[in-house]
Amino acid sequence: MSDKIIKIPGPDHPITIERNPHRVVVTLGGKTIADTTDALTLREAHYPAVQYIPRKDVDMTALERTDHATYCPYKGDASYFSIPAGGERSVNAIWTYEAPYDAVAGIKDHLAFYPDRVGTIEEMTD
Repeated sequence: MSDKIIKIPGPDHPITIERNPHRVVVTLGGKTIADTTDALTLREAHYPAVQYIPRKDVDMTALERTDHATYCPYKGDASYFSIPAGGERSVNAIWTYEAPYDAVAGIKDHLAFYPDRVGTIEEMTD
């Protein structure tokens, strides 16, 4: 039995997920780590918007799963990946919810990147 608190997004803590109409490219050290036209933008309460990129559009060979884990009462358990090419800066640079709660089920099979642990996260309009 789990003792984790599960919370549902609502007026006091809104979460929205929308398809990003722009191309999103993540780079590190001049190498493309992710390139997609299928990103999802998650907006949560007062936090900055986060781009969730489908795994199919991420160079998974550039990543290394870590033992780090966190918990969000709105989204569930997060697993992490590092980007070895980025050294210490890129440890636990990426998180994913592999079994997200129903309210955010759309982010399943997507990865999110910490902007300060990669080179760039660019949204390209054309």
